[in-house]
Parts: sequence; C-alpha cells; structure tokens
Amino acid sequence: MSATPSSPFRGMVLMAGCMLVLPVMDAIAKYMATVEGMSPGQVTFYRFFFQLASVLPVLIALNGLAAFSAKRPWMNLLRGAIHGAASLMFFMAVKYMPLADVFAIYFVEPFILTAMSAIFLKEKVGWRRWLAIAVGFGGAMIVIQPSYEVFGMKALLPVACAFLYALYMFLNRAIGEADTPMTMQTMAGIGGTIFMGGALLLGTAADGVDFEMSLPTSWLGLVLLVLLGAISGYIHLLVVRAFRMATLSVLAPFQYFEIIAAVALGYLLFDEFPTPSKWLGILIIVGSGLFILWREQRRTTPARTVKDIA
Repeated sequence: MSATPSSPFRGMVLMAGCMLVLPVMDAIAKYMATVEGMSPGQVTFYRFFFQLASVLPVLIALNGLAAFSAKRPWMNLLRGAIHGAASLMFFMAVKYMPLADVFAIYFVEPFILTAMSAIFLKEKVGWRRWLAIAVGFGGAMIVIQPSYEVFGMKALLPVACAFLYALYMFLNRAIGEADTPMTMQTMAGIGGTIFMGGALLLGTAADGVDFEMSLPTSWLGLVLLVLLGAISGYIHLLVVRAFRMATLSVLAPFQYFEIIAAVALGYLLFDEFPTPSKWLGILIIVGSGLFILWREQRRTTPARTVKDIA
C-alpha cells in the first residue's frame, strides 16, 4: 500500500506531536527503574504486553482476524523480537544515563541504516553521505566519551539499541509489500512479548539485576505501565496515519523533536541537563542526520510506503 499524501501540514503537526509524546514512554521506564525499583527487563516486557493488550481490540475491530494473517509470520515475529531487544537496550540505558544523552547517542540509527542499505541492499550511497555518517558518529563520540567515564560500558547501550533498531527498520525494507502495516504491527507486538518473556526467564536464571521479575508495587506503577504500553501502541498507529498525509522526506526531520522532549523531561523530572560539550555532539548528530535525509530526498523522489515505518 503506497503512501498517498493528502494533507502535508496536518501530517507534519501530527508527526511533531507524536515525537514530542514518545519520550514520555522512556521517562516512565526511567521512573519505574529508578524510583519504583523495577528491572528494565520487566519494564520492557510490560511495555510490549500492555501495548498488545491496548491496541489489539482496535486492530481486530478494523481488520478482523486478518490482523493475524501474515504471509511471512516468522519474519514478522523476528522483527518483533529484534524490536524487543532494542527496547530492552534503551530502557537499560535510561536507567543509568540521562535521557537526553541516550536519545542523542541513539540517533546514530539513521547512519547505521544507511550503511546497511548500501552494503546489503546495494543502494547507492555517495561520498557525501558516507562523510555525513562519519561526522555523525564523531558527534556521538563527543556525547559518549564523558558518559563512558562515568558509566563504563553501559554508555554503549544506546549504540546497541541503535544497531538493533536499524536492523528492525532494515527488515521492514527487506520484507517489502508482503503484509499490511497493521498485520506487521500486530505480529511484531506478539514477537516482542514472546522475546521479552524468554529474556526475563533467562536473565532471572542468570541472576541478572536488570532482569528481575516483579509486579508493580503501587497503583501508580500499574497505571504508568499501562500508559507505557498504550503510548507505544497508539502513537505508532498515529505515526502511520501521519505518513498517509505526507511523505517520508517531509516528516522524517520531525523525529529530532524527540531530543527536545527528552531534554525537557530529563530536566523537569530527573534534574538532568546536557553539558555544553554534549550539546555540541547533539547538534553534530542532528545536522548529519538531516543532511543524509536531504541527500536521500534528492536521490529518491518517489514517496516511500507506509511499511517503511511500520
């Protein structure tokens, strides 16, 4: 199904709103880990479980049992498992690091995805974009270096998350038009829930502190976990809707609004604020990412499909 832009301005407003709300999900994960004492592994499991529980009735109402009729079920389940692993890395990172730092480092994902597409899908990437990738990674190192001195190897968790999410997006492109976005979303939610259930069992058996099983200790914690899953599910559906109103090249730059929201939430809720050197790294990452988007827009004028962001 091709994107059929009908109202670019409304799509831009919707996308901007979604990107400003999404970091609330990560702030909840940080709160649950640092205040409620719940392991990131358990938070990630609840994220996928409540995401599936909250959106499944809507998906079934709109598509019936066709929501489960995937032509490539195992590939979609694999996508969900990779998404689950990426979310786990992110939630582990926000437990130990400032929200803005994690988001800034995570935004090396477009660079990794561009490199993957060039290597495995043989997409043409010119020297300018390769240079932008190198500069972007340099900006990430500016953010990582002081964090590494404080948090050690944990400072590399956002890089691991970015790689896994780039792999998730890469599979979206590789799968192509086989399944509808709704089916891909449903099957990925199931895959993520199953993966995190297994990860919790293995992590608990290995006495991993970030995989301890637990239930919410307060009504507030339960409400926040349900909200975490609902935000994940419904904001994604709204993003899909935004891409039906405007093209990827128009909407993609709005993803950087997440950094704005992450800085605000980190400051208001956890008294975190990036240092001047980290702001420099953030600006380099964002600038490099926007340059890659601009070059790709010039290279490919046809609109991408909604599945690219499913």
